[in-house]
Amino acid sequence: MSLIKVVGEDKKEFKVDLNKDLNSGLLDGKSFDWDVVNVKGKSFSVIKDDKSFNVEVLSVKPEEKLFFIKVDGIKYQMNAKDKYDELLHSLGMDSLVSKKVADLKAPMPGLVLDISVEVGQEVSKGDTLLILEAMKMENVIKSPTDGVIKSISVKKTETVEKNQLILNFE
Repeated sequence: MSLIKVVGEDKKEFKVDLNKDLNSGLLDGKSFDWDVVNVKGKSFSVIKDDKSFNVEVLSVKPEEKLFFIKVDGIKYQMNAKDKYDELLHSLGMDSLVSKKVADLKAPMPGLVLDISVEVGQEVSKGDTLLILEAMKMENVIKSPTDGVIKSISVKKTETVEKNQLILNFE
């Protein structure tokens, strides 16, 4: 079985243990069966307990085993873990797997030419965040991580110093 922790917008949590066939398992310790049919692309129809649900996969972060889905209009975050992830967690080694970046600082002094993101925007590792002009060269500053922009500490046409805070990630 593979363990999936599901957290909804309302912070309600579910634990799902799926069997290898992915058509049955345990939901919060209770046995269940369901039928899943791919409707189109990232949209699925799920039938469980004679009820139909529309499920859409919004985004996937495979390196973090993190999935964002929408079920009948309600957004959920799913975190899939297998027995090896649980073992790393029990040994206190799960923090070694991924490091969350909270702040982005200016790599050099310069002038902010353009800001490509807004507060609340979801970004992926490698997305362009802003353009910083230094020594008459335009430097594209890219996201070092996947995340959501929490705050932006600089403005367009502002001069920044090396190691000055540019923005925060949630």
